[in-house]
Amino acid sequence: MTKTLIKNGTVVNSTGSGAADVLIDGETIAAVLAPGSTLLGFDIESKVDTVIDAKGKLVIPGGIDAHTHFELPFGGTEASDTFESGTRAAAWGGTTSVIDFAVQTTGTKIQDGLAKWHAKAAGNCAIDYGFHQIIGGVDEDSLKAMSGFVDEGITSYKMFMAYPGVFYSDDGQILRAMQKAADIGLLTMMHAENGPAIDVLAAQLVAEGKNTPYYHGIARAWQMEEEATHRAIMLGNLTGAPLYIVHVSAKQAVEQLAWARDKGWNVFGETCPQYLYLSLEDQLGADSKQWGTFEGAKWVCSTPLRSREEGHQDHMWQALRTNDLQMVSTDHCPFCMKGQKDLGIGDFRKIPNGIGSIEHRMDLMYQGVVTGELTLERWVELVSTTPARMFGMYGRKGVIQPGADGDVVIYDPKGHTSISAATHHMNMDYSAWEGYEIDGHVDTVVSRGKVIIDDNAYLGAKGDGKYIKRGLSQYLI
Repeated sequence: MTKTLIKNGTVVNSTGSGAADVLIDGETIAAVLAPGSTLLGFDIESKVDTVIDAKGKLVIPGGIDAHTHFELPFGGTEASDTFESGTRAAAWGGTTSVIDFAVQTTGTKIQDGLAKWHAKAAGNCAIDYGFHQIIGGVDEDSLKAMSGFVDEGITSYKMFMAYPGVFYSDDGQILRAMQKAADIGLLTMMHAENGPAIDVLAAQLVAEGKNTPYYHGIARAWQMEEEATHRAIMLGNLTGAPLYIVHVSAKQAVEQLAWARDKGWNVFGETCPQYLYLSLEDQLGADSKQWGTFEGAKWVCSTPLRSREEGHQDHMWQALRTNDLQMVSTDHCPFCMKGQKDLGIGDFRKIPNGIGSIEHRMDLMYQGVVTGELTLERWVELVSTTPARMFGMYGRKGVIQPGADGDVVIYDPKGHTSISAATHHMNMDYSAWEGYEIDGHVDTVVSRGKVIIDDNAYLGAKGDGKYIKRGLSQYLI
């Protein structure tokens, strides 16, 4: 087996950082040693196949993006990144594991949807991957199928309070699924927006001639997110089911999470880079060049971008510091402007909802370290360690320690990254992050002991990634 030594770097785990050397034997971290140590009296460097000098750089556990959508059929089209292109782009950005969503739509069987997603991903991924299960129709068959999730290594499932006629579940269906999940130990993931009310608001706006992308965010008002978040929390408390709210964007929704967590309830939440950096005004709003034009479709996602004037972005950063929000994923669901987003010209309701960020999450969150929003250790915790714990992978993923998978990123804090559609590796014809400059750079990425990114070159191959059979959540109170 190949042995790799990473020397002279600063190893950063969520619990602390310090100078250390990392020895990877085959696919696994064999030792974390004081710089220059010997092992059993032998000079380690002379006994390994590869030596990587990380002097002046950070050595961190590979990133885990726990919310992606590759090849997702949505809005009359399909997410533009395949498992091959999306996981390769993730690797370029320092992410070594993803959890995508297998889909059951209303009227179909869960087993069929899961088998379809396994077929899409198997042999195509550049990095390791797992699945959550979307339940799009709660009936006796789907409830029975939930009993087999744990054996499949799927210990979390997602439901939608939005998108009536597509994924939507009513309160009674959510209640039944949560009751089953509580019995099994599954983590319930929830898209928390009041979908039926949003559809009424959206129809009213279009009828008034307010049909540009800007009004997507107006229809999906923060009150719709706060209300649904509270309702999901109460259903979870009633049933005893642990609850994880996805893509939190409104500060009022965060307040609901904090309220429940202060009571000691198993309630958790993620946010995404777009809700930390982008805003309704800057990207879509009345004071920007995008207002009244279709250009704003680039930033149409759900939950939507929120008002900077109302302080949502600052509140998200604060919530990450105080652990009212536990982690940062991307909700990577990319669509091109031409032939996809432009389906919504003249009616914002027809714009495929989604932003592509999988390649930039680690960099964008490191920029929060640069600006003083986060510590180095909290950065690692948010993008790697907590995702591993939340979704039953910790010990194997999310940490640099003996026995863990050899998923390691060497990050240069003195490097620089310019984000542009001209240079990104995602399958998109634009970038939601065009022109962003990052004070840091992903130099080397190691996935289960194999160097897949180094010196601005991709050294991996289709099929390098393996399926992750996950255990139950390790984050419950």
